[in-house]
Amino acid sequence: MPEISKSPYSYRQDSAVPEYDDRKPLFVFDGICVLCSGGASWLMKYDRRARVNFAPAQEVLGQTLYAHYDLIMDESYLLIANGRAYTATRGYVELFKILGGPWHLLRAFAIVPECLRDRIYALIARNRYRWFGKTEYCTLLTKDQRSRLL
Repeated sequence: MPEISKSPYSYRQDSAVPEYDDRKPLFVFDGICVLCSGGASWLMKYDRRARVNFAPAQEVLGQTLYAHYDLIMDESYLLIANGRAYTATRGYVELFKILGGPWHLLRAFAIVPECLRDRIYALIARNRYRWFGKTEYCTLLTKDQRSRLL
């Protein structure tokens, strides 16, 4: 599930996908999952330079991007960077590269084979509601963080 094999910026030719400012990477996350929303909130807090845009998977932009890439929201978040789509642990490696600075250190977990990392990721993704719960739509985000959603 690493990088999704479609041509870069293919979503621009998909009339179902609304236009959005794709000059910055886009992190699409599950807005009702406590783990996912909390993770997006945490990323926003530490992305002080606002290098990444965010969108909930439950909104039109998120839904159409998942459909464009033939993904099921329950399997992974979606990172769109430089027109390419990433999921699972490969997406986090890309995200840490984008954020730069001390985030680069977290890229070290890439030494673990991707198939093993993604198996662990899939286990957590399948059980995230049971283990972490659900919340009201994007309630874990502050007012300022909600203003960063596309």
